[in-house]
Amino acid sequence: MGKIKIVLLVSFLLVSFSYQAKASNAFNVANSDTVDSLLFGYFDLRDRETFIQITNTDGATSQNLHIQVFNVDDNCNENDFFDLYTPNDTHVYNLRDIVTNDGNDSGVVLPSNAYGIIVVNVVQNNNQVFFEQVKIIGNMRIEDNNGYEYRTNLLGVQYIVTPPTSVGSERLDGPAVFNFNNEGGITFSDIVLITYSQNFQAAEVEITNVLDNWILVDVDIFDLNENPFSCRNVIFSCVDQDNPLLEALLEEVADFGNGSASVASFEYGINDVIPHSKGGELLCPGNNISEGFVKLKELSEETNPSGETPELLGFIGLNNGNGRGSMDAMFAAQNEFFSN
Repeated sequence: MGKIKIVLLVSFLLVSFSYQAKASNAFNVANSDTVDSLLFGYFDLRDRETFIQITNTDGATSQNLHIQVFNVDDNCNENDFFDLYTPNDTHVYNLRDIVTNDGNDSGVVLPSNAYGIIVVNVVQNNNQVFFEQVKIIGNMRIEDNNGYEYRTNLLGVQYIVTPPTSVGSERLDGPAVFNFNNEGGITFSDIVLITYSQNFQAAEVEITNVLDNWILVDVDIFDLNENPFSCRNVIFSCVDQDNPLLEALLEEVADFGNGSASVASFEYGINDVIPHSKGGELLCPGNNISEGFVKLKELSEETNPSGETPELLGFIGLNNGNGRGSMDAMFAAQNEFFSN
């Protein structure tokens, strides 16, 4: 099922995963520092600016890219456009004013408070096997009006076979954990986990249908002495508290039979000591641990009632509300990311 690759970009946010892996079929697991055919980023325009840089590192081959932008604040609505990158081409998208690589209007205009997911997918020409020729990389920068920045590489997947039924991977036997602390005056957090389904032939992903793209996890926090503090169950999906499908999502999760939760969100803060930057829901309300680690354990063996399991990846941000911030990237293929 899934395998994890973590990139550590700053000193005061450490992310690690504890697991044992079983060998299975070959799969080129998503990465954040190598060339890929499918890239994911997180954007935020709520008193912030976001810049996404894409590079075609191939010196001989052009790449036609499909760009998808999902706005959580607009019921996870999708906007999209296509863009052509010539060999060795680089372009920066300003999410406040998105223009294409050749300087034309992209046709995508986001509201001033938009936030969510940006996906960059290489279009497969004439349905030919093209994975060896795909050489795109990307990074993102989020500038907050309070003076701090989040910077990290985009997360990427490189497909090595098609159709998806022939793709296999490894299965994780342990829960996911990430470390946190309040060094450097850290007071706020942004914990984002993206669930999505991939359409190989259409060169796009499906995220908007939140009833088919969600994951239920049990949250625990451990202090530096490894004492556990039980938290609550939460749902990660492309929703906010105003999404009209929120109640239906909560009911569906409960009806699925592996547990329930009273909250679903695209983003969370850690606890009362390091809450969410924008006042959102917490993974562990009532908890006051300032240093330790969070354990996320999946409660459902399969999160899509149709039988297709969404894949997962995420970003972890910490900031001091002033001049210091960092964001790290985490990835796992399939929702076995949180399996027993």
